Amino acid sequence: MIDRAIRFLRPRQDAKGGWSTQREPGITALVVTALLRSGQVPPGDSMVTRAFKYLEDFIGAKGGLSEAPHANYSTSIALAAFQQANVNGRYDRVIKAGQDFLKSMQWDESEGKTRDDAFYGGAGYGGGNSRPDLSNTAFFMEALRDTGLPADDPNLQKALVFVSRCQNLKSEFNDQAWAGKINDGGFIYTAAQGGSSMAGKEANGGLRSYASMTYAGLKSMIYAGLSREDPRVKAALTYITRHYSLEENPGLGQQGLYYYYHTFAKTMSVLETPTITDAAGVSHDWRAELVAALAKRQQADGSWVNPADRFMEGDPNLVTAYALLALAYTRLQTKRS
Repeated sequence: MIDRAIRFLRPRQDAKGGWSTQREPGITALVVTALLRSGQVPPGDSMVTRAFKYLEDFIGAKGGLSEAPHANYSTSIALAAFQQANVNGRYDRVIKAGQDFLKSMQWDESEGKTRDDAFYGGAGYGGGNSRPDLSNTAFFMEALRDTGLPADDPNLQKALVFVSRCQNLKSEFNDQAWAGKINDGGFIYTAAQGGSSMAGKEANGGLRSYASMTYAGLKSMIYAGLSREDPRVKAALTYITRHYSLEENPGLGQQGLYYYYHTFAKTMSVLETPTITDAAGVSHDWRAELVAALAKRQQADGSWVNPADRFMEGDPNLVTAYALLALAYTRLQTKRS
């Protein structure tokens, strides 16, 4: 399965060294990270070195991929790639500059935001001038943790404030008007500007939770140092046991399915648990079930693609990267410290 995916991606690398470069460099960063984490493509492979050259062209004076259209998103993902290939400190300076750039993109006091503002601690696609959302904030936090920052880093703790406000859980950590209207422990897309969910809203104004953001939120809380005993983590775990599925992205159906697979697998790896027990009491070997779900969806040419083309999942380069990353996390246990 992995070999076939790599054989699909290799000839699709374009003359610039990237994949889907007409869109943005974040896709290339995901692809090269997936290739490296597959365990079958070494950092010295020409496909990888060409991809890094393409990514490095977006590095600006501010550090990070500041010349990319979606600078925060692309930098967050690219840092994972640079870290994966950081042999003998080759990319130490790039990674440190990228960390500093990401920190500058976070909504906090430097943008005049205080903790009582729903933007506080979050990050968006482009940084300080774009609305923060949970997906980009989760990538932001993952990049900082995966490149060595501790859970108690001030920027990660600020991000936790935003993440907590994206949870459907009325508590001291979420003061938004909609927080208790559904109150199922799941997560929405953003708490900013009154809140928004890709899954829509209920008649009472409650914003519907959906699984891909719930796993992103749960992973982010673990990265920020919360334990399983924290009420926010407990509530998120309750949601995922009630909505366990590898046939759909619960709350969105087939939309965003491969982003969901990728985020689900990374979160389960971070949780360091081999099984998950659903609300009916059935224990699931999530690794085996995820491998089976991906195997039956792989195309004849080795790619994956989502017929439900929302969130760019009609792009087989992007979706194949998500699938390869998900497969990598079925083999690798992700360190939290």
